[in-house]
Amino acid sequence: MARTKGRDISGWLVVDKPAGMTSTAVVNKVRWALGAKKAGHAGTLDPAATGVLAVALGEATKTVPYITDALKCYRFAVRLGAQTNTDDAEGEVIATSPKRPSDDDIRAALSAFRGEIQQIPPQFSAVKVDGERAYALARAGEEMALAARPLWVESIEMTGRPDADTVELEMVCGKGGYVRAIARDLGSALGCHGHVLWLRREWSGPFDVAEGVGIDTIEAEARTPALDARLLPLEVGLADLPELKATAEGAARLRNGNPGMVLASDVAWGEEAWASWQGRAVAVGTYRSGELHPSRVFNA
Repeated sequence: MARTKGRDISGWLVVDKPAGMTSTAVVNKVRWALGAKKAGHAGTLDPAATGVLAVALGEATKTVPYITDALKCYRFAVRLGAQTNTDDAEGEVIATSPKRPSDDDIRAALSAFRGEIQQIPPQFSAVKVDGERAYALARAGEEMALAARPLWVESIEMTGRPDADTVELEMVCGKGGYVRAIARDLGSALGCHGHVLWLRREWSGPFDVAEGVGIDTIEAEARTPALDARLLPLEVGLADLPELKATAEGAARLRNGNPGMVLASDVAWGEEAWASWQGRAVAVGTYRSGELHPSRVFNA
């Protein structure tokens, strides 16, 4: 998360990230263009990937975990017949195969990639190994035995087969997924190797690529009211949580970090929710017996 002197401006800017730019570079560009004091993003995209990168400004950064935890949709292509050391087209080819599976073979293999699966992150990833990033060790020539991690895959389907060497897929999954690992493991399951050829994130939680702003537009509208007008309210980041209406007294107590009264609702005891007052988010917390017990408070 980037912090510097600047405006106390809050909200979300949905960026359609171009290939060749890191997620951190996008955040820095947005923070500069809006003159914002604080900015962060919800879910890293590899430099070669494109699509939705939701950038949070100011108080919206407190809602980032809820976007990170949300389902995301990726469209990507797998190049069959070759494995690379990075599991994408940027890396060095380390294994090849002349075998090419049929469409039916691919559809059958995809069934093993749905539901709760175990996924080993790529060697070139941000996973920490003894305090070091895996990609740093991989660049130094070290090979690591990374532990498998659980990943929820809501759906994964073949959407195209441009040629014998290429299969196009669409996947909806939970947090922590590596599309590059899906390509690697699918190639292995098919007995032909594979790596990601291109990758695009179509949506992430409530944010869709259709509302994404390009870097050229961000630069052209930098430091102008036009770019400010593109900001979505921070409350969008709470779309997956139930909303509770706070009383005036409850809102005041919540803003001070104390449990505050909320109006009756069907939210279950102990469920996480957010409280609003006059249409603005006041706090996120746990609902208990007519009160919200705050874990995050939003400054008015």
